[in-house]
Amino acid sequence: MKNTILTSFYLSTLVLSLWSCVEKGSQFDGQVVVSGKLENKPDGFLVLSRYNNDRLDVVDTIHVGKNGKFDYKLELEGPNFYELDLMGEKNVRLALYDEDVDITYDFSNDNLETEGSRDSQLLLKIDELTLRYQEEGNELNTGFYEAMADRDQETIRAIQEKAMQLEINHANRIKTAISEMEGSFAALAGLGMLNPRTDFNYLDSVIVVLGERYPDMRLIHSWKQELEEMRALSIGQPAPEISLPNPEGELVSLSGLRGKYVLIDFWAGWCKPCREENPNVVRLYNKYKDKGFEVFGVSLDRTKEMWLKAIEEDGLEWTQVSDLKYFNSDAAATYQINAIPATYMIDPDGNILAKDLRGKTLENKLAELFD
Repeated sequence: MKNTILTSFYLSTLVLSLWSCVEKGSQFDGQVVVSGKLENKPDGFLVLSRYNNDRLDVVDTIHVGKNGKFDYKLELEGPNFYELDLMGEKNVRLALYDEDVDITYDFSNDNLETEGSRDSQLLLKIDELTLRYQEEGNELNTGFYEAMADRDQETIRAIQEKAMQLEINHANRIKTAISEMEGSFAALAGLGMLNPRTDFNYLDSVIVVLGERYPDMRLIHSWKQELEEMRALSIGQPAPEISLPNPEGELVSLSGLRGKYVLIDFWAGWCKPCREENPNVVRLYNKYKDKGFEVFGVSLDRTKEMWLKAIEEDGLEWTQVSDLKYFNSDAAATYQINAIPATYMIDPDGNILAKDLRGKTLENKLAELFD
């Protein structure tokens, strides 16, 4: 309950901060100026493109003077994201609406400065956080492949845990940056870095506020549609029923475990990451099963033989069900599963409490609930 209260307080604080600035829109005249100066530039020209959902549409090429200066008047229909290609050697993302932007870039030392267009400056912060995340991820990937080559299972598991924590840390940094944006539509670039499965309520709260502020922005409408499709599986919602055969052919329902904390575990005998996670789940199941913890395994196997063999080899003692339809399983469709392992934690009242818990995050959640 304490975590729920803290989350609600945080979201409420975020919404207030998003609304605490001067309302935009009255100053928009349909035109902004993109200008700047390039130092130590190579030969070439600038290409300005506009983001259109998942693609970039070229708007125009921009001439650069011999002194490295450029100036371009851009007609806008409303707020949107743009990309400025500097001679094919540097891409600068821009968030343009009601303020001109001035860009200074030195090709000799990759020094970029942006003035004006507060939205573009905020977007740059998101890009810097993303670059940091990518660099940290690349470092982990290097260590992971080295451990794979050495068949060092202990190091592999440790790196996997670090990768999960890295994702959590990155999400927290992005949320902090968004909370400081005071309602800028540049926040949309940060939202794209978050996982809708685990951060649905956060995303939903931000989109509601931005939708009020920028009612005609197509990207916000796309977000609303995507979130609406996911709403039934958001944290706090009732977990959809699952009724599938167990290994003996008897129909078993998820609702039969009401009154306990239940981990719905989507897995398969052919799934190596699932099998690697099973010892961790077995350990935690044995530790907490007498305190009210249960596991409801939903296999996405295609053959009964592989399913039963994996259950026996991994020592899985909890409830197991499957319709042996692979990713065409009715349960997989209901819970929007397109990759495994995938988990949902259900509270004693049958509501979704958390998603995608495994490894250390599962252990921490169970310790929070039972210890």
